Amino acid sequence: MDAEKYSKRGVSASKSEIHQAIAKMDKGLFPKAFCKILPDITGGSDDYVNIMHADTAGTKTSLAYIYWKETGDLSVWKGIVQDALVMNLDDMACVGCTDQIIISSTIGRNKHLITKEVLEVILDAATDFIHKMKLHGVHIYHSGGETADVGDIVRTIDVGFTAFGRMRKEDLIINNIRPGNVIVGFASFGQAVYEDFYNGGMGSNGLTSARHDVFSKTYMEKYPESFDQNTDKEYIYAGSKKLTDTILVDRQEIAAGKLVLSPTRTYLPLLNKIFQKHRKDIHGIIHNTGGAQTKVMKFVEPCTIIKDNLFPVPPLFQLIQDESGTEWNEMYKVFNMGHRLEIYTDSKMAEELIQIASEMHIDSRIIGRVEQSIDARLIISSEYGRFEY
Repeated sequence: MDAEKYSKRGVSASKSEIHQAIAKMDKGLFPKAFCKILPDITGGSDDYVNIMHADTAGTKTSLAYIYWKETGDLSVWKGIVQDALVMNLDDMACVGCTDQIIISSTIGRNKHLITKEVLEVILDAATDFIHKMKLHGVHIYHSGGETADVGDIVRTIDVGFTAFGRMRKEDLIINNIRPGNVIVGFASFGQAVYEDFYNGGMGSNGLTSARHDVFSKTYMEKYPESFDQNTDKEYIYAGSKKLTDTILVDRQEIAAGKLVLSPTRTYLPLLNKIFQKHRKDIHGIIHNTGGAQTKVMKFVEPCTIIKDNLFPVPPLFQLIQDESGTEWNEMYKVFNMGHRLEIYTDSKMAEELIQIASEMHIDSRIIGRVEQSIDARLIISSEYGRFEY
């Protein structure tokens, strides 16, 4: 039923149709790399490579739009910019690129609904993010971009970025996940030293499901521009929560809307620090975006990935499951469930990585291991059951 519900909403956790469509595309110099690696087209050097990535904040903008309309709070748009940036930058970081990055924005808005004030916040937010990353040794440069009024094809607003990096080939991290590795998971929730408030851990995946499963039918009537009119109304805003209903998290009350809209945590400062000492000790890095806890299966040779020491489910994901009734095996395929970054390494090195994360106030732990097998499979053992993928 869960897969049917997602399909009825026009989304897919596995993005199977998209993967089929791009199956014949060139996979770059290193097919097991987390993102595509190109020859050094810009410099013509065999010692360097180019990396280019594009992504958006997805349907998270739709929820930000409603929250802004309901509360007048413009700050949620800053988070949307971070969402779009991090979905690029953290993917690139997974191959070792954490510095000297050029970005360009592509923003399409419906001028009738998205005001000049919103646009100004969005355009300024990228500069703020760049400044914050510079304080942690990550240098990003904004080359400009395109901002267009395209109300005929965009219901509210679409926020996207393209990022480009050039780096030495010898510094690349190419996934070579192997039996004997342990898996260090880094929390997506909490408050890192470079964050201004508690992060619920949402990221930018599973938002279509989250917003419709958690929030009330009230918003279907008030904001018809916030969803696809072709979708069966049974699946639109089917939850019980108002955006301003509060959830108790770490002894503080946080609005449900703000919890779901938590900006996608970037791991750039953490990875930049890790790479200074331990770049060569890493056998794989996975950013748990589309596919969530099953993402790793796209990047492994035959082996068994066992995740049996996951973080306790954070309040945000417990809220989503309570409201939706989604089966737990599906929750792990759609949502990061508490950690959005994994590093595969040996057990001795794992403890050093955990210490570095602790210094940045990011919870981390060994969440599993890799074992020998004749085929590729993933086993998740949690308090909610044992699931095999």
